[in-house]
Amino acid sequence: IIVRQRGTKFWPGEGVGLGRDHTIFATRAGTVEFKPGRRGRTISVTPSE
Repeated sequence: IIVRQRGTKFWPGEGVGLGRDHTIFATRAGTVEFKPGRRGRTISVTPSE
């Protein structure tokens, strides 16, 4: 679990899933990146080499 939230302040990107309660979780191992987006901040996970 990366972020627990109420509502969608953060949106999932690559390698990240969104739970029914809007929890952001990683679907693969790697480095977490927070990026600004149009709808809000986006969270992505890039695979580690």
